[in-house]
Amino acid sequence: MTIGFGDIVRSRRSSRMFLPDKPVPRELLDEALELAIRAPSNSNTQPWHVYFVTGERRARLVDALLAVVDTTPPEVGSAGLPPRFAHLRRESGALVYGAMGIDRSDAAGRWAAQRRNWEFFRAPVAGVVCMHRDFGAVDAMGVGMFLQTLMLALTERGLGSCVQVSISFYPEVLRAQLDIPEDLTILCGISIGYPDPDFPANHLDTPRNPISDNVVFLD
Repeated sequence: MTIGFGDIVRSRRSSRMFLPDKPVPRELLDEALELAIRAPSNSNTQPWHVYFVTGERRARLVDALLAVVDTTPPEVGSAGLPPRFAHLRRESGALVYGAMGIDRSDAAGRWAAQRRNWEFFRAPVAGVVCMHRDFGAVDAMGVGMFLQTLMLALTERGLGSCVQVSISFYPEVLRAQLDIPEDLTILCGISIGYPDPDFPANHLDTPRNPISDNVVFLD
């Protein structure tokens, strides 16, 4: 049976645990990237820059991130949401932690789950997404469209992914480990691999607003 585009979109999930010992074939990643670079951008600037790491380089990056995270944990609310939208983060967190069986009162369990962000959820491919510091919001839209196209192409190939704002909390570590120049703004991370089918949160289907909540039609 042919899998249609709608099926791919609906089946995409933010995977929060991967199979660390199942490597991602480079050819599949290359195929997905060849599709992702077809994303539109302002004046064809193609503002995306991505650093991918695997193997020992990835392990060193994770060790460096965790060393800082464990001594200087991120501040509460550092996801960058304005206060009036902070409740959305809490609601999303309740869904994710609930799917993991972690109670709201379980501070240790919540931190252990959060800490996995800086392990890239054990994904064999860790990515850091950047754009030039002189670009603005319009160009960030181009990076977003690139990422969405990449994630859908990965889904089509049986791979999972997760975009992670939390990776950007420690830019100095990322720059030191990956030689990212100062003229690139670090936007987020992305984890890529084969999702762990036994991890409950990987099957979470997060709700979406009714179209009428976010879209206006005018005649």
